Amino acid sequence: MASTTIFDNCQPRQDILNGTMSEAEFAARLGPVLSGQGPPDYVDARRFFANTYPTAGLKELLGQVLGRLSGLGSSSAVFRLDTSFGGGKTHGLIALIHGAREGASVPNMDEFVSLPDMPAGTSVAAFDGEASDPSNGRIMGDGIRAFTPWGEIAYQIGGAAGYEIVRKSDEMRRAPGADTLAEVFGDRSVLVVLDELGEYLRKCPDAHGRDQISAFLKALFAAVESRPRAAVVFTLAVRPDGKATDAFARENEEISRIVGELESVSGRKATILNPTSDDETAAVLKRRLFERVDVPKSTVDEYCQLWTQYRDRIDAGHQGVEARTGLEASYPFHPDLLDTLTGKTATLADFQRVRGMLRILAKTVANVWAARPKDAALIHTHHVDLGDEGIRREFTTRLNQSAYDSAILNDIDGKAGRAALAASIDADRFSGLLPYASYVARTVFIHTIAYNNELRGLTPAQLRYSILSPAADLSFVADAEAAFIQGSAYLDDRPGAPLRFNAEANLTQIIAREERGVDTEAMRVEADSRIKEIFGGNGSFESIPFPAGAFDVPDDIGDGKPRLAIIHHQALGIGNVVDEVPELISTIYQRKGQDGGGLRQLRNNLVFLVADERHVRHLTATISRHLALQELKRPDRLSELADHQKAQVIELAQRSQTDIAVAIQQCYRHLFYPSRTALGGGSVSLDLATIDQHSASERPGSGQTQIVRQLTEIGKLRTPEDQPDLPQFVRDRTPLKRTGQMTAADLRAEFRRDPSLPMHVGDDPFKKLVIKGINDGIFVYQREGLTAGKGDPVPSIVIDGSSIISTADYARDHGIFPRPAKSSEPKDPAPGDPADPGFGQGDHGAAPAPAGGNTVTDVARPFVGQPGDSLVAPTTTAQTFSGEGVLKDALSTVFQRARAAKIEKVSRLALTPFEVGHFFMLLNVVESVPGATKSANATIEFETVAKSIITMTIEGAISDAKQTREYVEPQLRAATEKNVSATIQLDFADGLALGGDEPEKIIERLTKFGASAAFVEVTAEA
Repeated sequence: MASTTIFDNCQPRQDILNGTMSEAEFAARLGPVLSGQGPPDYVDARRFFANTYPTAGLKELLGQVLGRLSGLGSSSAVFRLDTSFGGGKTHGLIALIHGAREGASVPNMDEFVSLPDMPAGTSVAAFDGEASDPSNGRIMGDGIRAFTPWGEIAYQIGGAAGYEIVRKSDEMRRAPGADTLAEVFGDRSVLVVLDELGEYLRKCPDAHGRDQISAFLKALFAAVESRPRAAVVFTLAVRPDGKATDAFARENEEISRIVGELESVSGRKATILNPTSDDETAAVLKRRLFERVDVPKSTVDEYCQLWTQYRDRIDAGHQGVEARTGLEASYPFHPDLLDTLTGKTATLADFQRVRGMLRILAKTVANVWAARPKDAALIHTHHVDLGDEGIRREFTTRLNQSAYDSAILNDIDGKAGRAALAASIDADRFSGLLPYASYVARTVFIHTIAYNNELRGLTPAQLRYSILSPAADLSFVADAEAAFIQGSAYLDDRPGAPLRFNAEANLTQIIAREERGVDTEAMRVEADSRIKEIFGGNGSFESIPFPAGAFDVPDDIGDGKPRLAIIHHQALGIGNVVDEVPELISTIYQRKGQDGGGLRQLRNNLVFLVADERHVRHLTATISRHLALQELKRPDRLSELADHQKAQVIELAQRSQTDIAVAIQQCYRHLFYPSRTALGGGSVSLDLATIDQHSASERPGSGQTQIVRQLTEIGKLRTPEDQPDLPQFVRDRTPLKRTGQMTAADLRAEFRRDPSLPMHVGDDPFKKLVIKGINDGIFVYQREGLTAGKGDPVPSIVIDGSSIISTADYARDHGIFPRPAKSSEPKDPAPGDPADPGFGQGDHGAAPAPAGGNTVTDVARPFVGQPGDSLVAPTTTAQTFSGEGVLKDALSTVFQRARAAKIEKVSRLALTPFEVGHFFMLLNVVESVPGATKSANATIEFETVAKSIITMTIEGAISDAKQTREYVEPQLRAATEKNVSATIQLDFADGLALGGDEPEKIIERLTKFGASAAFVEVTAEA
């Protein structure tokens, strides 16, 4: 805390404290001063000079002009005040007027000028272009209206008589000559003051007006130079390069050009004076604002020590003696405050430098003295309280910065009932301390108000310098800065930008504020929907989203895909270290049913996807941001934004779709999968795999892709594209090793039951496994009469109870494969006989094999049985034609041969299937064949596990034979030995004509529901 404050060392003027300084006192004008109707502080010469600081420029101005008026001579009779807007030019002109009129009676006049004799009886004429009226004339008195500068000057110097001298020139708007003006002056002491000539020129838009002002100035300069006690002082608000920046820039530049031409022609130059230089601004301000200012050495010492102590963390601009001198000159104001107002705020076209600073600082001093902040060792930039309506309007209204209204209300100083961001931070973090966040916000704002973009704002180091005081802790300043930057809706958030406000809210914070209003339930619904979408769909897994227990996860094969149970992130999340399977997952994995009382059978058909608890917050934030952007994207909300922000919102809203997918996949990346290696050595056969962060982010929206990749990489999953499992491993790991034979359906089911086996995506990996096993001589495949072993054409694998997979050893031991030798050979037909397989084939022998690798022959082949067994085919003396293979091909072939042999009708069709399953299937379809008597003949013999021999004979009606299926098929599957022969016979009493399409219709009926294989024989009529 400072040892002393400004309240101990300074006393503001009473009108400052009372707030009674009128608006007119900040806007000095010549007319009211001349007429005596202006503010007392300007009209009363004594009060005026008492409130005025004697700057070097003002003393020089008074000395030279008043000296000229006193008849002491001067280097020039023409003086030009070349100042910036608000640089003290009008104040200087008023000082001249008072000095010329009654300087001798001003008590402190010796502060400003030292002359042997002050001018007496000086006639003063002042022309104010702002008050002029060249179209209608300005009322002067005595019923006279003056239209021009020379008309007004003549009247002010010589009254009505003086005006009469120039009346014609005034009424005709034509400049008088130098002699005419000299006649008006006479022998008296005369001071002519010209102000705001540019505005007058604006009111005379035609070229005629410009020509006359040039002629007038030439005549005026000549007239005053011809009189020893006459002088003219004019103002010109242009830069050294002749360029102007105010509202009348074009006209002021024109006046500057005219004056330059006059100086060039006459060879004489006006004396250029500046009433107030920048380094005297502080003194001018203090003189007007304070009655007393005592600069305490202790305060100067404390600040200089702080600046030295923290020189690595602040940017003070100066150090040492220069810093001390600057502080002593600016006290009680912090140097940063005055530097900012003069170097930044003053660049605005509407800011009158000294006058504008007086307006702002007068209100600030009053506010500080009313609030009496405990850290007021100096008046800092942050003491410019934008919560004060009068101070705020100085910036927003008078300086035309109303675009920042929203920034002030939202971030800096809000209205009653609505705390701004800075106040909220102060209440939350700095209660009982200095309002650090408000100090940060105010300082940044004052530094923002500048015309040039490169001047707007400040660096963090400059901010710390501005706020640092004996009572302020820099660590709190840094905390407040960070919190304010994070929460501000209007700070410039572009990379590399200084700390500064934008008139428009930055989009980051608009979105952030919208996020805070997103409904929690809406977030949950959106998250659940997107999680289901990302991990569902037509992927490799059937997804089960958010199961609450075992009852939500079926224990069946469903659509044939393995199941993916997605555990909701609100129900369970895990971190880096997991020692055991979570209870929820363990229960679902081991149990099934509505009450969880049953044991799950298909455990190798289930994988669990679990969220990473460290990423849940990011997922939630991403969902919130997405919903906020969707809200902002609505047309009525977009219309509230700037054009460039509209485009950004649309782009960000589109991008947020991908962001959600990435966030979900990065969160849901832990997989519990069936394994013999139980996690943590526990009893639950589940292990844990984690998808790495990079892989989780790939292909946003295709969540199952990363799961499939991860499980494939660890060898747990087989997809249709993968190489098949090793048949030897499957043989030795499954019941095949013990039983030697299993149905394809049962063996496939093992891959859904046994956690030590790979999981299969669909049935293709299993089919590839079986085919590889056949080709490698590990498996033998049988289905409905087809037997496929090593070296055979690749069969089409069907997974059901009718397809049998045997180990090679079992097939060999039971005479399944290699196939048993044929029991008899049919008699070869004579060459050229239509029954000859080579008939019509030239010298190439047998008919070509049909598609699928099955050869159609005319030789009967025994059904599954022991070596030596043979199928008993009906014997007849009639002509017969036979073939075997896939049923459709075999039927087509035998009918073709009969037709080739000129057979017109056949009386019998006999079908001997190769598989007992095909026998029972054909029993169902032969009944649809019209015009035939159907019968079944079968002999079935098998040995049970208990070594019992059972023999069955079926002979007779199809309907009776069909009833034996439910008993026979299970028995044959369990039998250790079996021998079956079965024939279905169709007798056509009137014969089956071969000339039409009846044979093709029969083929279509018999093969409609399956591609069975059989021995086929037709008998022709005798």
